[in-house]
Amino acid sequence: MNARRLTATALCAATVLVGLGGCRTKGEIVVDESVGITAVRSRCPAVGIPDYTGDVTLFRTPGDKTADNIDLVAVMTNVRTQCNDSGEKVAATVSFDVLARRNDTREARQVTLPYFVTVLQGGSTVTSKRVGRVTIDFAAGQDRAQGHAQGVGYIDRAAATLPAEVRDRIMRKRKAGDSDAAIDPLSEPDVKAAVARATFELLVGFQLDDGQLAYNVTR
Repeated sequence: MNARRLTATALCAATVLVGLGGCRTKGEIVVDESVGITAVRSRCPAVGIPDYTGDVTLFRTPGDKTADNIDLVAVMTNVRTQCNDSGEKVAATVSFDVLARRNDTREARQVTLPYFVTVLQGGSTVTSKRVGRVTIDFAAGQDRAQGHAQGVGYIDRAAATLPAEVRDRIMRKRKAGDSDAAIDPLSEPDVKAAVARATFELLVGFQLDDGQLAYNVTR
């Protein structure tokens, strides 16, 4: 799973700069009269679907992955999030719809599909993972149906907050002529590392087995 390439839009993205309390506008950067930057960064995580996990295909006969053998296809869509960062734990709730289509419509059928909700820190470290299940009900004669599900990810508020020293280095106003006026503080290795550690993502997708993931990657 390539967790760094998200197919859903980041919501209130926790990807840049300074740990202020709210989320005003996505990616807002204000350059004032002096050399320096002011930016808004939320403790709430960016939310998305990792590549190749946003849909799942079921086959009637195991091992036969031809189009004629497809039983059901389901797609995750309408990913939405709500976040509460007022406590010691930041709680991000992600909800989504699943749109499914089946080929055999003769009888009523219920299908249950597993999905995951993962919290990722710094782009590579999984801090938590929960697996849930979404149920889709087809009526007799119906080839399309829809399900809805949600999950919650928790993040330590302190871990999602930049250290004061790093925040001050990023926010410090620089005047033209200063020795470091032309240096982007975000390019400094220790600052980049601190921002990465305080950056979290909430990822949701179908819990695929190896065969299902390989099918999505290679089709």
